[in-house]
Amino acid sequence: MSQSSAIPEILVVGGGSVGLYTALRLKRRLRRGEAHITVVDPRSYMTYQPFLPECAAGSLEPRHVEVSLRHELTGVTVITGRLTALRHEERTACITLEAGEPLETRYDHVVLALGSVARTLPIPGLLERGIGFKQVEEAIVLRNHVIDRLDVASSLSAEERRCALTFVFVGGGYAGIEAIAELEDMARCALEFHEGIRADELRFVLVEATDRILPEVGPDMGRYTAEQLRSRDIDVRLSTRLESCEDGLVVLSDGTTMRADTLVWTAGVKAHPVLANTGLPLDDKGRLRCRSDLRVTGDHGVVEGAWGAGDCAAVPDLTGAPGTTCSPSAQHAVRQAKVLGDNLVAAVRGQEPVEYRHKHVGSVASLGLHKGVGQVYGIKIKGWPAWFMHRTYHMSRMPTFNRKVRIVLDWTLALFFRRGLVALGRLEDPRAEFRAAATPAPPRETSRQ
Repeated sequence: MSQSSAIPEILVVGGGSVGLYTALRLKRRLRRGEAHITVVDPRSYMTYQPFLPECAAGSLEPRHVEVSLRHELTGVTVITGRLTALRHEERTACITLEAGEPLETRYDHVVLALGSVARTLPIPGLLERGIGFKQVEEAIVLRNHVIDRLDVASSLSAEERRCALTFVFVGGGYAGIEAIAELEDMARCALEFHEGIRADELRFVLVEATDRILPEVGPDMGRYTAEQLRSRDIDVRLSTRLESCEDGLVVLSDGTTMRADTLVWTAGVKAHPVLANTGLPLDDKGRLRCRSDLRVTGDHGVVEGAWGAGDCAAVPDLTGAPGTTCSPSAQHAVRQAKVLGDNLVAAVRGQEPVEYRHKHVGSVASLGLHKGVGQVYGIKIKGWPAWFMHRTYHMSRMPTFNRKVRIVLDWTLALFFRRGLVALGRLEDPRAEFRAAATPAPPRETSRQ
């Protein structure tokens, strides 16, 4: 922390897209000694989540969708820890470090960029069986798990084989659609090296509680996406809920039951629950109540020194209907972060902040290699053009030139070489082999003559 109390302290809580881009903006715009910046996050890197499906499918190297906070934010204090509470009247943040004693740190301005967490439901078996899809670790584990199920399937009994080759994805938003499309693509590709498994034995099931998927691209493109997935023998269940998944037995609200070794949960997100411990004004969805200039606001006006943006903030959409808020997307997060950085610089210099205004231009989604769907500026696109636009847009949004180059190189190499289809299962328990080797063998019994 800064040694001079005269220098304003800016605390950025969260190292995702909003946190990283805000800190980068502040670092570039502030003059030397004008303010001190601290970033707090339990991870020392930022993950670009839109690339997780390609990471899970082996199209991108996992390290290339991550950005080191310490490497990019030189001159900024990075604390590896979790915010547990705020005492905003005292301008104090309580932080639990990943290693070491709890820490309390003071600030003049706090930026809450905590993002969102998976929105789960009290479904029997979900806690024990479900796999999330918001972090790069989960993408790696899911890829290893799918390939491992293919590896072992040929040696299993008929019932166990059906269970191993059944993959259930719950949630028909971006994460669920892109994850099931990319992994189904990968699994079909892998069958070339599994002679004992027929293509019709693979069963991918998409479960969506509403009557449509991908609402962001409009009803027509949503129906097109469902048709495309079904044409690939993906079982799309609309207006259907997951009722239970105890002991691998998946029970759906339409009465269907099936055994599955793989259950991926992508059924929505919610604002980070720690916001309830900040004492700041929240809306009915648990998000920070913010003005269009990204300052937190309550019933009695602006909360001085508190700012919010991204998935955890309810920011008014000035280009939409009255009362609407900005959607939780990378498109808004990156742009809000830049405005937020500029507004913080203005606040430090005693100037007035500006409003955030951006009209949502549309959305694109990948449906596997060379397949996509989208709607941009009201124009419907599908197939290869949508897939290419998806890759191009998200590559442009990826922080740092270093990572952009590495991602393009991954894609270029994939034109000439097959993707890696090896399950590194030992990653989940890397010491298993060493423990087995170090465990003394039981004494041998000697037979009596």
